[in-house]
Amino acid sequence: MMNSIIIGKYVPGHSVVHRMDPRAKLLLVFAYVLIVFLANNPIGYAFLGVYTLMIVAMSKVPVSFILRGLKPVMFIIIITFLLHIFMTKEGPLLFEWGWLSVYKGGLIQGVLISLRFLFLILITTMLTLTTTPIEVTDGMESLLNPFKKLKLPVHELALMMSISLRFIPTLMEETDKIIKAQTARGVDFSSGPVTDRLKAVVPLLVPLFIGSFKRAEELAIAMEARGYKGGEGRTKYRQLKWGSIDTIMLLLLLAVAVVLVLIRT
Repeated sequence: MMNSIIIGKYVPGHSVVHRMDPRAKLLLVFAYVLIVFLANNPIGYAFLGVYTLMIVAMSKVPVSFILRGLKPVMFIIIITFLLHIFMTKEGPLLFEWGWLSVYKGGLIQGVLISLRFLFLILITTMLTLTTTPIEVTDGMESLLNPFKKLKLPVHELALMMSISLRFIPTLMEETDKIIKAQTARGVDFSSGPVTDRLKAVVPLLVPLFIGSFKRAEELAIAMEARGYKGGEGRTKYRQLKWGSIDTIMLLLLLAVAVVLVLIRT
């Protein structure tokens, strides 16, 4: 399960999405997160779905790899779907069995909200799958550059965010190794009462935290040994270039936003 998590991983490639300016991809993700809440009917979600699938297709990341990575979050999506079905009492009654009742409004709302979660996960995952941590840092630093006038440590903030994304897969792999080691020693994570399962997590968290602090210390030592002293006076080997495809993708997203506003009910 831990190895299937793809958030934070980078898949090398030469697709259109890979070649996009990281600033454009960051802006696209931020704008998408806001725009997705404008959709409140099936037509709006259809436009969002087409745009999302277009991004996924243009990235040329294997669909099987993406679907495998969605397995860990499908539980949240399914729970959200079921909660809306059983808690929303709107529209005609579709099914009733004892205290259990399903209404048309609840079914529609459950599908739409679940799609919203799915679209958000796909778009944000596309950012990390097609953008290296260095590109994310450079793009974020460039976008936050105006805040330097407010004496904010822009470079350091961008670096911390990039490192956080980069170490998500590493921590997941470390967690998987610890689970297998604890299972080999007789710890059961999958059966028994909830209280016993929670107690079994303690021997998992302790080595995970210790390993995380150790990695952080090693990273800090390695950066100091290489002369890192923050972003002041640093130059960049790779220069960011805004291309026509970046403008086109953002304009397409803007067009989707306009359509969503026009068809809101």
